[in-house]
Amino acid sequence: MTNLQIFLDIATEAALAAGAVLQGYLGKLEDAIIEKGRPGDLVTAADKAAEVVILDILRRHFPEHSILAEESGKLGNQDNEFLWAIDPLDGTTNYAHQYPFFAVSIGLLINGVPQIGVIYDPSHNELFRGATGLGATRNRRPIQVSETAELSKSLLVTGFAYDRRETSDNNYAEFCHLTHLTQGVRRSGSAALDLAHVACGRLDGYWERGLSPWDITAGIILLQEAGGKVTAYDRTPLKIESGRILATNGHIHDSLSQELEQVPPLSAWG
Repeated sequence: MTNLQIFLDIATEAALAAGAVLQGYLGKLEDAIIEKGRPGDLVTAADKAAEVVILDILRRHFPEHSILAEESGKLGNQDNEFLWAIDPLDGTTNYAHQYPFFAVSIGLLINGVPQIGVIYDPSHNELFRGATGLGATRNRRPIQVSETAELSKSLLVTGFAYDRRETSDNNYAEFCHLTHLTQGVRRSGSAALDLAHVACGRLDGYWERGLSPWDITAGIILLQEAGGKVTAYDRTPLKIESGRILATNGHIHDSLSQELEQVPPLSAWG
């Protein structure tokens, strides 16, 4: 437990430092925005600079740990039991347009299981933290998931993968189907913040496909420590490498999973 607290505090230091870098670059990128290969999959100088800051802090404190970072890829001994999953700027498209919905996400997996999560939203100065057995907080105050028990009364959130133009498995049908069954479905553009907002009760459920470990590792432990539930779409144990996640307050988990299993094809929507 003591080690988890140390890991959490260092991850917090790194997230806050990276957030300051993002704020410094905001609105000053000019032409320093490029696509990584797929339309809409952007990277900026801010992503890279924020990641450098995070890596410097983690390497200084934990030189033996392995790292999986969005911009740098795999670093260190990937067989090490400690793996940091880092997204220095989750919501790059929002950031590039100066839309204030983006975050720094830092998670730690120990033997493949998420144990530490820090998500920092610099635009709203909101710091979400969670660790196994230590609970979950927003700006150092405890948070918990909502009590919404009916899908019809829920507010959900989702996202669309970068390959949505090339594949029919693109979440459009699910978005339409669940919009009709709930009080609404939001699309924020930041998986990390989606999970954080379910954790603190602002939203009741979240599902998405096409994700990477750095998108969701921090949010998974944050949500679980806030009393939520995280699984695969079919309620089997989540495999982070699958890129698919179903995360809720727990109360609507089964009903949301059932609806995802019976969504009519997009062609049926006309």
